Parts: sequence; C-alpha cells; structure tokens
Amino acid sequence: MPLAACASSTDQVNIQNGEPVVNQTPGGGQAPDLARGDVAPATALIPAGPFIIGSTPEEREIAYQLDEAAYGHSRTRTGGWYDSERDSATANTESFEITITPVTNDQYANFINATNHPAPNVDEQTWAGYGLIHPYSRTRRHAWQGNSPPAGRNNHPVVMVSYDDANAYAAWLSQQLNENWRLPTEAEWEKAVRGTDGRYFPWGNEFSSDKLNSHDAGPFDTTDVGSMSADGPFGLKDGAGQVFEWIMNPDPQATRAWVKGGSWDDSGCGVCRPAARHSRPSNIKHILVGFRLVKAK
Repeated sequence: MPLAACASSTDQVNIQNGEPVVNQTPGGGQAPDLARGDVAPATALIPAGPFIIGSTPEEREIAYQLDEAAYGHSRTRTGGWYDSERDSATANTESFEITITPVTNDQYANFINATNHPAPNVDEQTWAGYGLIHPYSRTRRHAWQGNSPPAGRNNHPVVMVSYDDANAYAAWLSQQLNENWRLPTEAEWEKAVRGTDGRYFPWGNEFSSDKLNSHDAGPFDTTDVGSMSADGPFGLKDGAGQVFEWIMNPDPQATRAWVKGGSWDDSGCGVCRPAARHSRPSNIKHILVGFRLVKAK
C-alpha cells in the first residue's frame, strides 16, 4: 500500500537505510475527518541547513547532449531551455515537510467532493487556445467525470490543475487540518528532490531511464505515483519525470509560474533534472502538470 494511503496527517517520514519509515509525531493520532474518511498526504522531513541549488555550465551541457541523443535534434539547445537555470551556489532553508509524492487523484477528490471546486477537465476550445502539440483526444484519459477521477487512475498524480487550483487545494487542506500547507518554493522543492550535494538527478549524476517515468522507457502516460521512481536522498518519489510540478510564485500578480521535474512526455532527459525549470501560464490546465505540497511551520 502506498505510504500516502496509510499514513495519518500527524505522521512524518524519516529515511533509514534508504527507506522511508513512518513515525508518529508527539501528540499524534487520527487526522481530522476529511471527505470519504481519507487522511492527509504522507510527508518527508527535510532538515534545515545548506544545500547546492542550480546548475553549472557543465551540467547544462550534459543536459543538452542527453536531449540531442534522444531527439536527434538540438531544439532545446537552440531554444536555450536550460540557460535560465540558477547558477550553482550554496543556499539555505529552514526545516520543512513535503509530500513524498505528487498529490494524487484520490487525495484531490477529497477537496473536490467537499467544496464542489471545478474538477480537473478542459473543453476543446480552451485546449486549442493553449497551442500545445498534444491533441485534445489525449486529454480525455485524464478528464474527470463529474467529481470522480478517471477509472483506474485513483493513485495517479492529479493533472489538468492550474496554479490557482493547486493553491485552492492547499488552502482547503490547511483549513481541514489546522496546518499550513502550501506550494513549495523553488529552493525547497529542489533541496527536497535532489538532496544537498548538487547531483544532477535525484539518484546521482548519471541519467538512467529505468529510474523515472519519462518517454525514454515509460508508457507515455501517468502511472501510479512512485511506481517507476528511484527515491531521492530524502525519500521523495517522482521528483524526476511523471509530471511537472507547480512551485510557489513569489510574485502574486504574475500570470506565469515555474514548473519543475519533467514529465512522462519528455525524453533525454535534460528537463527532468531538479535544477531545470520553465514557466507556464498560471491558468493552464495541462495533462503534464501536477503538484506536491509543503507542510510549513
């Protein structure tokens, strides 16, 4: 059973011998009742302290070479996809907790059923307006029917959620649990996914297509969270591949927000590195984009 399905909201996960171990925090017990009796997502504890953020020119060059080998062209290089990454540097964070996996359809359904917030879906005209290469027909396997996730995808990451949708879920979860849930900052996300040593991928510096859900060796679709993922240093799953993830935008007036992590659609996989980032319109409901949350102090 996935950790997200068995841990209470007062559980936190520490890493022992490379494996997540669920421990009850002092004063623990059952989480407040949520819709359908489910519980809050399981989290990993990320310690305070320094870590290496961003990338070196050498890392970016390796990323471009990976893409060129996979795609047979240089579009990511000529488009400067990785040129906007932060230069490698030492940064610091306070301690925080972060969900081990992206938020799943099942977890998001608690919110939808409790609030009648619009369920993940998009109409054909809106989709065409995004100007994406994916045909509208491909969105149908991810579309919800009423307030219900698509059949057989309860434990897949929720997609077709905008930046505001992700924030609305976080606000609702915060209210339900009397805790502070929110999107991670870029620094928090990157530290949680790659650890402290500046590695290129959650598992190390060498790309391996069997350690993530990407188009290199994946099914060209979402999968159950964690099912194709090598764990990162703090036990996070799907930090590379599976779905891009919204991160907190420091400018609340901005109309675009960063996403990180790469997706099931990407090959190479330069864009799946934790240092990589690119922006999307905040209102887009994309089949490649989901999110995970931080539980802050």
